[in-house]
Amino acid sequence: MSDLKLTKTRLFEGVWEGFLTTSGRVQPELEVTHLNEPVLGLELTEDTENGHWIVRVPVPVSALSDGVQTFLIRDKASGEVLESFSILAGEALGDDIRAEITLLREELDMLKRAFRRHCVETM
Repeated sequence: MSDLKLTKTRLFEGVWEGFLTTSGRVQPELEVTHLNEPVLGLELTEDTENGHWIVRVPVPVSALSDGVQTFLIRDKASGEVLESFSILAGEALGDDIRAEITLLREELDMLKRAFRRHCVETM
């Protein structure tokens, strides 16, 4: 297990950003993949004032499509996944939300019936 710790700070204007802490002074080697393919454009900049590295990963437009798209950020040396992020988009997301709302409505109706039955039985 490596001594690298990657913490997300934000996803802004199509770029995932975070900071990486490590006990060493050597620049770590990271890789980003989406569907087991490398994602290009990773930036790693040392922030000596704060004692960490700034990590920037541009989200490729070609990776944006219906469904869930997951990106993995790994330590190249160990292969350990340091962080991941997912982007949800399109029609698949709409179906998931509609199904979840339907399930919540059914559960709420069940609770209302049970509560009414309880009130009648305790009067």
